[in-house]
Amino acid sequence: MSDIQDIIEIAKRRGFFWQSSGIYGGVSGLYTYGPLGSILKRNIISAWADSYISIGALMVDSPVIAQEDVFRASGHLERFTDLIYECSSCKFRQKFETLLEGTGKGVPSSAEEAMKIVSSSGLKCGNCGSDKIAVTDFNLMFPVGTVRAGESRLFLRPETAQGIFVDFQLLIRQNRDKLPLIVIQTGEGFRNEVAPRNAIIRLREFSMGEVEVFMDPESHPFTPDSSKEPVNLMDRDGKNMALPVSDALSSGIVADPAMAFFIQKTHRLLTGLGIDPGKLRFRQHRRDELAHYSSDCWDAEALMDDTWIEIVGISDRGTYDLTRHQSHSGKSMEVKIGDKTFIPKVLEPAHGIDRILMATLVHSRRVTDKGYVVMSLKKEIAPYKLAIFPLFKKDGLSEIAVDIFSRYSKIDPYCIYDESGSIGKRYARQDEAGTPYCVTVDYQTKDDHTVTIRERDSGKQKRILIDDLVSGPVLGNKYVISAFD
Repeated sequence: MSDIQDIIEIAKRRGFFWQSSGIYGGVSGLYTYGPLGSILKRNIISAWADSYISIGALMVDSPVIAQEDVFRASGHLERFTDLIYECSSCKFRQKFETLLEGTGKGVPSSAEEAMKIVSSSGLKCGNCGSDKIAVTDFNLMFPVGTVRAGESRLFLRPETAQGIFVDFQLLIRQNRDKLPLIVIQTGEGFRNEVAPRNAIIRLREFSMGEVEVFMDPESHPFTPDSSKEPVNLMDRDGKNMALPVSDALSSGIVADPAMAFFIQKTHRLLTGLGIDPGKLRFRQHRRDELAHYSSDCWDAEALMDDTWIEIVGISDRGTYDLTRHQSHSGKSMEVKIGDKTFIPKVLEPAHGIDRILMATLVHSRRVTDKGYVVMSLKKEIAPYKLAIFPLFKKDGLSEIAVDIFSRYSKIDPYCIYDESGSIGKRYARQDEAGTPYCVTVDYQTKDDHTVTIRERDSGKQKRILIDDLVSGPVLGNKYVISAFD
């Protein structure tokens, strides 16, 4: 079984996520986050937001629906498409770039160019092997109708960015007319994916954490520090290297100081969430795969099941979006800084929250010598920090454990009580849920008011006074920390 498939099974069993509307057969590309997944997702979003608010970012929350004018100006109505091929023999439909995998050919820019590749290369349907395939453009936008007849059509947003761009002048005012201006937004995006797959990796409704950095390209504070921490990079020519980001900037591998700064920042955020640095790389887009609005882009990709999957894209959008909205709306998007009047440049680190969550789970999973699965989630983002058990449901042990749970949950609500099944099964459940610490009330507790606290990753167990345990949240509790130093 693949790592991703194993995580999908664990996720459903333990309540991280599952396919929506399962009683009706489910819908591909639509998933529900369960009790554990909802908390984990929120913790990841909080870590992301804290990372940017700490450098002065402003947060907004714009609607998921916008009028046609917005997406015509942004270019999404005409260019937000995938090339797909459809087989007339078996009616199978798939992204054309999937058919090109392993051929060494770049993704063509039009359906006409794609059909020439089909003819010259003898490509066949990936499902039935037929050569009767046709390539067409497939628009990924979701229309939702109009408010009243004759008015502009409305669409679900395919990204959160446009809600920031259209309100740029209001936001720069909130920033006291100063650059740089960093604006962040998290929320849902919607794309009519041709082939949703791998659970939460490719969805029709997905969560994004987008950052729009507005700056004067000739004067900004963004440059990486001199840390010697190596980062895996792959340039547009396919050359792999591992070196500090500051060295990549000085050698010209990364051309822009701001791009280098946000590569470094993204690397620290992702590894801080628990993504394995050895299975994380930043890949520069080839010229033929850049989005219509981008002049340069570096994707953070996580290795899952021997496949590199994009989880963050850091794109230089230049002045494309603000210029287009200025042209289409007739409203100025210029700023006056000192004696200069100009449209700011935009750099965009766009985070796929669902994919980051999946990568975190995949990279956290390990199997013990006895075959048990442990989710070694970072303690800071684990859904529950502490589980409390009575050794047995008799002799007053349950009552003591319930009292400890009641006292501790007033300090830290992210704890759980469990008295179902053997103590070994309860440990195994919490290991799969990623809970860092388990506390067991046993017969010694009745004599000396101590409990056993077990650390998830090491399996070590220590005795600790109940009063010391409930003196503060477990992650900041000096008695717990010192017990496992």
